[in-house]
Amino acid sequence: MNKKLNKFIDALPIPEILKPTRKISGEAYYEIQMMEFRQKLHRDLNPTRLWGYNGQFPGPVFDINHGEPVHVRWENKLPDKHLLPIDKSFHNLGKLPEVRTVTHLHGGETQPESDGYPEAWYTKNFRYTGPQFKTDVYHYSNHQRGATLWYHDHAMGITRLNVYAGLAGMYIIRDEQEEWLNLPSGEYEIPLIMMDRSFRDNGELFYPSQPDDSEENWPNPSVRPFFIGETNVVNGKIWPYLEVEPRKYRFRILNAANTRAYQLYLDSGQSFFQVGSDGGLMRRTVKLNKLAIEPAERFDVIIDFSKLDGKTVTLKNDLGPNANLDDETDDVMQFNVTLPLKSKDESGIPRYLTRIPALSENKVKRIRNLKLIGTSDKLGRPLLLLDNKKWMDPVTETPELGATEIWSLINCTNFTHPIHIHLIQFQIIDRQPFDLDRYNRDGSIIFTGSAKSPNPNEKSWKDTVAAPTGQITRVIAKFGPFTGDYVWHCHILEHEDYDMMRPMRVVEAKERE
Repeated sequence: MNKKLNKFIDALPIPEILKPTRKISGEAYYEIQMMEFRQKLHRDLNPTRLWGYNGQFPGPVFDINHGEPVHVRWENKLPDKHLLPIDKSFHNLGKLPEVRTVTHLHGGETQPESDGYPEAWYTKNFRYTGPQFKTDVYHYSNHQRGATLWYHDHAMGITRLNVYAGLAGMYIIRDEQEEWLNLPSGEYEIPLIMMDRSFRDNGELFYPSQPDDSEENWPNPSVRPFFIGETNVVNGKIWPYLEVEPRKYRFRILNAANTRAYQLYLDSGQSFFQVGSDGGLMRRTVKLNKLAIEPAERFDVIIDFSKLDGKTVTLKNDLGPNANLDDETDDVMQFNVTLPLKSKDESGIPRYLTRIPALSENKVKRIRNLKLIGTSDKLGRPLLLLDNKKWMDPVTETPELGATEIWSLINCTNFTHPIHIHLIQFQIIDRQPFDLDRYNRDGSIIFTGSAKSPNPNEKSWKDTVAAPTGQITRVIAKFGPFTGDYVWHCHILEHEDYDMMRPMRVVEAKERE
């Protein structure tokens, strides 16, 4: 985009709370339509053509109480032609309908038919379906602990494009534990759904049809190994501002970007008080000056503006010492502490939050060593794999229902991968560095340092973990509460689509071959 956009001139939208369409046998029933529409993302841009749930970008927020089951009919009302360039050279995509969708509740403990399996896709009005399609109404029991989850498209081979087009939203489960803690609530609890996007001068989304270093024999369009946008978008506005009172606010932060990891800090020098992670409340509050948040991670934080009346605070993104001077994504949004205090702030920042049992006390049924591998396809394009296997290879991860396993993620590539495992929440054990150059020479793992415990704000329930380059990241999980077909994958969406995703089957003990 050649047009320079002014920052902090659009107010931050607050996503709408979804209301049930009706109730069936006393349980909430929702009908959500995925549709194309236009939405103005910046004062100085023409309305952008987008795809969204119920015609909103991002989608509306589910706000659900623990233990209250809901049914959701996800309806595809999208056009037959995609608005972004599709590479059809892999996964037999050339033989499939161009526009396919299937919604995954990220972090949800759901039965397999409601998980959003990549091959359970369907087209407009359910004309065509994938081989795994089972139902057009999903059931979410919401029996898991209160947490900030999110929902997004998960269709095989085009997840990066469907999410980039706008198919993402937040899903909140609440429980009594949060109420007892007296955290900021109501209008002082705000979702912040962050992502990066690039635009053409006419306001339309821009997503490159090929990598910058593409070769003549590569198809056009061709899948790319990553995507970094030119602007930051929060709740559907480019570099917005939020007027706040001089008091404490609770922000549920989601990184919904395709590739970008954020290093968030406040230019006022203030700290974040993190109270929750992917799987809900942590054991205790962690005070942080910087939030390092990978794609798909969620951070539940409190920011105290009580001593900043009349001030402006910018939420920044640390781009590092080698940042391009023309890169403007070091800014995310602004807080203007300009609203009068409506009433005395009675909310608190508790030190202790909840009890989390340590899975390390469980009997470990199996330890899996799983390598994150970088290679090339037959055209010489980058190809990233899990344990050197492709999506179409037979299932190799078959944990038993109720079994506790340790997964050692051995990152043999040159960058961090956020690894997401469906169905379960896990705990991080440690990370240990090894000699990556030595591994690339002869395949041996030689440790170069001792194992390090997870960061204080990672000592909680997680469903997405940063697996850094040249390190073994160990996580421990108890698999359940359901059996069936699920997946695990890198949540850099360009990696997930090609081909850093593997099927996983949770089985009864007697089913193991």
